[in-house]
Amino acid sequence: MPKAQETVLEIDLKALKHNFEYIKSKLHKDTKILAVVKAFAYGSDASEIAKYLQDLQVDYFAVAYVNEGVTLRDAGIETPILVLHPQAVNFKTLIERCLEPSLYSAKILDEFLAIASKEKQNNYPVHIKFNTGLNRLGFLEKDIDSIVSKLESTTAIRAKSLFSHLAASEDLNENGFTKDQIAKFKSIYKTFTTAIGYQPMLHICNTSGVLNYPEAHLDMVRSGIGLYGFGNSESWNKDFKPVATLKSLISQIHHIEKGETVGYNRAFKSDGLKKTATIPIGHADGISRIYGNGKGKVTINGQQAPIIGNVCMDMIMVNITDIDCKEGDEVIIFGNGMSASAFAQSANTISYEILTAISQRVKRVFLT
Repeated sequence: MPKAQETVLEIDLKALKHNFEYIKSKLHKDTKILAVVKAFAYGSDASEIAKYLQDLQVDYFAVAYVNEGVTLRDAGIETPILVLHPQAVNFKTLIERCLEPSLYSAKILDEFLAIASKEKQNNYPVHIKFNTGLNRLGFLEKDIDSIVSKLESTTAIRAKSLFSHLAASEDLNENGFTKDQIAKFKSIYKTFTTAIGYQPMLHICNTSGVLNYPEAHLDMVRSGIGLYGFGNSESWNKDFKPVATLKSLISQIHHIEKGETVGYNRAFKSDGLKKTATIPIGHADGISRIYGNGKGKVTINGQQAPIIGNVCMDMIMVNITDIDCKEGDEVIIFGNGMSASAFAQSANTISYEILTAISQRVKRVFLT
C-alpha cells in the first residue's frame, strides 16, 4: 500500500469481496443478499462500493433516503434498491428512478398509494415493514388486515417483501428477546401471506443475525457493517477484513518544555520535556473532540501515540516523545494497527459512528 502524502481514506475492494463471500458462505444457496450502502456506504463511497458489489452479483441494495438511491442510479446501478426511510415529498422521484419504498405506517402507505395511483403504476414493488421489538419504524401485527385490505383494493402497488429488524442480534445475552422477535415475525408473515394469497420475500436478519441466527435467514438477509469488515463481536471480527483505513502524515514536530501547553484552551499542560506531532485531520474530518485529551490514539511506525489537548477543526496533536519518527512519516488513525472498532471504543462509541463520520472532504483512494 502506498504511503500517505495527505489525509486519505483507503478503501480495500479485495477486503470487501472477502467479506461479501464470507457472508454468502453462511447462507443457503437460494438466500439473497441485500447490501446496505446508506450513509456513503458506511462512510466510504456508496457509488464505487455499489458498482463493485453489483459486479459480484449482489441481489439488492438498501439506502436510508431517496437522494441516496438517486445517487446510485446516476452512477449506473441497475440492481433493485430498497429505500428504508422514504419521505412522502420524494415519492414521485422515487418512482421516476425505480426505487422501492419501505412502507412502515398507515400514513406512509396511504401517501405512497395515492402517488403510485396518480402516476398510473401497476404492481409497483413495495416492502412492508413490521415492528417486532425495535420500536423504531414498522406496522404492528394488528395492522395486517388493514394493510391487506388496501393492497387488495388496488393494482398500483404490490408487496415485494415483508421485513423486520432485529434489535439485539449481536448480544447473545438477549438471545431470548431475539428469538421472540423471530417468532413474532414468523407469525406475522404466515398471517399476512394467508390473507394476501401470495408469497412476498421475507427478511429479518442483519449482519449479526446472519452469524448468530441461521434459522432466520429466510429469503434474504441484509448486511451492512459485515461488508465493511466488522462482525459486532471479537469472535466474529476475526473472520472479516476491515475495508477502510484512515491515513495521514506528520506535518510538524514540536519540542514542548515543562509547563508549556498544547492546543486550544491550553487543555494539555506538559509535566516535562515532550515531543509532539501535528497531523492534518480534525473534527471537520470526523475525528470528534471526544477523542482528545488522551482518549484516542494513532499509530506511527508501529507505535501508539495518544492525542493530546483538544481536537482542532483541521488538526490533532499527538505525543511522540518515545517514538522514532520524522516530519512526513505516515500516521494510521484506524486500520492497520488499530481497527476502527478499537479506535471507537477508546471514546466509548462504536465502529459505525467513526466510519460514517469521516468527512467527504477526506480523499478516497481505492485499492484493487
